[in-house]
Amino acid sequence: MTGVVIDPVLIDRLRGDLSAARFGDEALTALWGTDAAAALRRGQRVPALRALRAADPLSVLAQFLMLGVAVPRHELAAALPSLGVDGAIALGLAEAEAHLVVPLLELRQHSFVDSHGVGAWWIVSDLGETATGGPLREDHVLGVGGASSTLSALMIPLPVDTALDLGTGCGIQALHASRHARRVVATDISERALDLARLNAALNGVTNIEFRLGSLFEPVAGERFDHIVSNPPFVITPRLGDVPVYEYRDGGMVGDELVEAVIRGAAGHLTVGGVAQLLGNWEYRGNTSAFERITGWLDAPPEAEPLDAWIIEREVQDAALYAETWIRDGGTTPGRKFDDLLDVWLDDFATRDVRSVGFGYVTLRRPASAPTLHRLERLSGPLGHNPTGLGAHLADCLAAHDWQSTLTSDDFGRARLIVAGDVTEERHYWPGAVDPTVMTLRQGGGFGRSVPLGTALAAFVGACDGDLSVAAIVAALADLLDADERALRAELDPRIRDLAATGFLAP
Repeated sequence: MTGVVIDPVLIDRLRGDLSAARFGDEALTALWGTDAAAALRRGQRVPALRALRAADPLSVLAQFLMLGVAVPRHELAAALPSLGVDGAIALGLAEAEAHLVVPLLELRQHSFVDSHGVGAWWIVSDLGETATGGPLREDHVLGVGGASSTLSALMIPLPVDTALDLGTGCGIQALHASRHARRVVATDISERALDLARLNAALNGVTNIEFRLGSLFEPVAGERFDHIVSNPPFVITPRLGDVPVYEYRDGGMVGDELVEAVIRGAAGHLTVGGVAQLLGNWEYRGNTSAFERITGWLDAPPEAEPLDAWIIEREVQDAALYAETWIRDGGTTPGRKFDDLLDVWLDDFATRDVRSVGFGYVTLRRPASAPTLHRLERLSGPLGHNPTGLGAHLADCLAAHDWQSTLTSDDFGRARLIVAGDVTEERHYWPGAVDPTVMTLRQGGGFGRSVPLGTALAAFVGACDGDLSVAAIVAALADLLDADERALRAELDPRIRDLAATGFLAP
């Protein structure tokens, strides 16, 4: 495969041609329609190809850059008038084959909205299996996938001096981090991934990212960062038999050791107050909960700084389903080869008595003194509506936790709280009943949490309009419910604090 070349002049010409052709999500959806766009997201390109009958620049670029179709040389030359066919070949985007030009890379627009506003980048990556028609190469560099989008949405957007993108791949997380960090360091074990990430940064005019080759934290030994983000190669792939190992997803370690290594290594590379965010898989072995094992990973050795930790598990798959999912992800379809690979995966899981595998989000923070946050929870329901991502919500929750952790019981009692604007309450009644049988507090944003309510807590939340203190509301409720005030306060306090920590209530 032709190497990627970082030529500023050619990259500027490519950028100009893409802009002139309006090569982006909005124009392409208008070109082939919403149904074809939805099919592309499912990995099906035929509806889009059927819609492209003309040889206008946008249609030619869509076929060539997005759908992986070879096009006549004269058509590509017209679609890239500034770069030209020779320029595309020189950059490593294409190769000539008789009168056709064959794509070697994929280029798509990644559109997003974050706390800094609306944005879009052109992202170059390797051709997917839809274009190649077969299994992926082991050194495949993935574009913006579901996990990438998940992590970028989770990224806390607070301004920082330095950020680290550990295992940058095509560079998408480093690009997102560049919007709130003065300087970003992006690392990867793959030189090819770094080349594509450099190309993407240059193509989008982002200049505050430094790229380094190496595994895990080796390229940043002795350095600390205000923000670490990582979509590591966390897939649990067997080290047995003839199993393909894809650099973009397989970390080369046994089981979930790579995620453990990132979690354990973060402490030594965070500044005080610095935050690390990553995605990960973890194994459920025997009858042991994965959270018990993760707690062990969080136990820092004596020489390391202990961290605040917030782990959210989003999904658990049984071992067979997990293996099937990732065998298909590599481009192997059901058949004899698929069955052989599945057998090897299940043999590998059996060596560690793995029954299932969890997936989730990890947020770690280096506190100024002793850790105060240790929250491990399972949230498998739909996420709330977050127009600019979950990162701002996470930042608000961390700030709310810090605020509470400094308050004594009396101090908290003097606080005045209000209900967040996205919170609603549901009540369900038996037909003809006066009192509700079920009351639930729901969060429209954030993680879309739902909290069951008793009579006292529902009345408390209903009174949180900022006029009365926590203690005053509880006192009034105790009188109304003919309850002991001290006992009611002891019952409600942890529930109220949790509602504040998770974004239902705010000071």
